[in-house]
Amino acid sequence: MNTTNKEEVSAQQIEQEMEFTPAYRWQHWIRAIAILILIITGFYISVPFFTPEPNSEPTNFLQAIIRNLHLVFGFVMIAVVIWKLYLTLFAEKYKSERVSVLDMLNPVVWVKQIGYYLFMTKHPHLKGVYNPLQLMAYIGLYIVFFILIITGLILYVNVYHEGLGGLLYAPMRELEVMLGGLAWVRELHHISMWIVIIIVTIHIYMAIFNAVFGKQGSMDAIFSGLKWHKKH
Repeated sequence: MNTTNKEEVSAQQIEQEMEFTPAYRWQHWIRAIAILILIITGFYISVPFFTPEPNSEPTNFLQAIIRNLHLVFGFVMIAVVIWKLYLTLFAEKYKSERVSVLDMLNPVVWVKQIGYYLFMTKHPHLKGVYNPLQLMAYIGLYIVFFILIITGLILYVNVYHEGLGGLLYAPMRELEVMLGGLAWVRELHHISMWIVIIIVTIHIYMAIFNAVFGKQGSMDAIFSGLKWHKKH
């Protein structure tokens, strides 16, 4: 059999399936952009790493501009996290994400998945869309997201006392007291940011790992939505 025929046979054994819907891909990239901007602006708010050129006019409001940018993308992040949580828990098209819990509770899948990452076994057959390590990472990431959201809102109401700030003022101040005061809230917000940086770094590495060794288009799927696998 020549090379062309082999390629035709191989192509016939492969089928594509929709891995990620447009709604999933949009929220993923909006969230990724929001995280990047929040990290950069958060670092600047904590320790300003550049200053505008001094002049005699009161127009150098760079800290205020950066803070406003941080607030805007903070609320974008809140919206995207709530939207993704709704899709995961209730949308029918995202049932495969909920089914991933069954794989996480299966010790055999855990052993095979770890063996796969150690180049000792083949990738286990999964009932859901995420392997156990991925699902645990996502659960941990969303716990940290909610810590960031709550601590961010506490810091927000301490500056803005009208509108949404006024509405959230009383419950957020109670949470502030429960968390040990505003100074500790700031530290918790900062520590949570570093946890997100670490998790996102690992996520990118594992996505590239699966794309290289899995050869199923797992990286392509977050752009096109499509993933391919061998026909059963």
